[in-house]
Amino acid sequence: MGFPSPSLAPFLTLFLVFFVADGQSSVHPFFIFGDYVVDIGNNHIYTFIKANFPPYGRDFVRHERTGRFCNGKLAIDFIADMLGLTYPPPYLSGRDRGTNLLIGANFVSASSSYYDATANLYRAIPLSRQLWYYREYQNRLAAIVGRSNVASIMSCAIFIFSAGSSDFLQNYYVNPLLYLALTPDRFSDLLIQSYMHFIQRLYALGARRIGVTTLPPIRCLPATITIFGMGSNVWVESLNNDAVSFNYKLNATSHSLQNNLHDLKLVVFDAYQPLYEIATNPSKHGFFVARRACCGTGLLETLILCNQESIGTCANASEYVFWDGLHPSEAANYALASRLASSDISLITP
Repeated sequence: MGFPSPSLAPFLTLFLVFFVADGQSSVHPFFIFGDYVVDIGNNHIYTFIKANFPPYGRDFVRHERTGRFCNGKLAIDFIADMLGLTYPPPYLSGRDRGTNLLIGANFVSASSSYYDATANLYRAIPLSRQLWYYREYQNRLAAIVGRSNVASIMSCAIFIFSAGSSDFLQNYYVNPLLYLALTPDRFSDLLIQSYMHFIQRLYALGARRIGVTTLPPIRCLPATITIFGMGSNVWVESLNNDAVSFNYKLNATSHSLQNNLHDLKLVVFDAYQPLYEIATNPSKHGFFVARRACCGTGLLETLILCNQESIGTCANASEYVFWDGLHPSEAANYALASRLASSDISLITP
């Protein structure tokens, strides 16, 4: 059994005081897994899927280029604020040590995926590897709080993850080895199987409060309209059908998992419907532009194509639903998080 480090004893005592006699906690360590949707900047990862350069982050605090795929905050930032959670630093960043381990861990990697081959294409960290790092984290935490306290802490922790978009947009739709061999329905079955196994493994490691996001309305993203639209919405609409089908399976599988895993609270965050409503009727929600993004021409630019030299970047991103060709603006992220508020709160209620 590990024992707390003497230098951490005062902080640890304060932390454990919140774990009351009935086993419930008013302190919720926060763990994040997944892809760019929840990526606050794991910039130490060797991959070109990054956003730690201007104009990304131009509206963030101190105009800091954190690596978020946005002009400012992500929906997960607002959700953390709503839940009263402290956002943990990226794991393996050098800041994931000491007392920082007590607030949770962030294992996210942009372009991560349910399907490991997708992440490997972009040198991202797949969910399976993120789970390995989580097991390593638990061992490090045990050295601080003692092995006997880890299970109690994990049972009160909040786990949120997002994946799936990269599997479709950055692999299936552009990879003939996949789309000629598998129907979209069959491919989504493979992703759902991976999702189910991920939840089961996370549960076996002590997680009891888990939130997962659905796929967004893929046809509404400016870059997908430009690339796949071909002058009409016929093909793009089929992409949306794939997202709807996947989300249906995600909800059904989540319901089954919750029924079969004792004490599991598994919440599905519906990112599809709110973003669909905002993108298809922007003026109703306080936006002016949805077909084009703020960065550059707004038709395609994302990642390295969205840079300081991009011609046409808008002056006021809050008027736009999308910041770049694939990612919502900070204003849209706030609207999305606000719509998800009731689901968020259910994760921390007894």
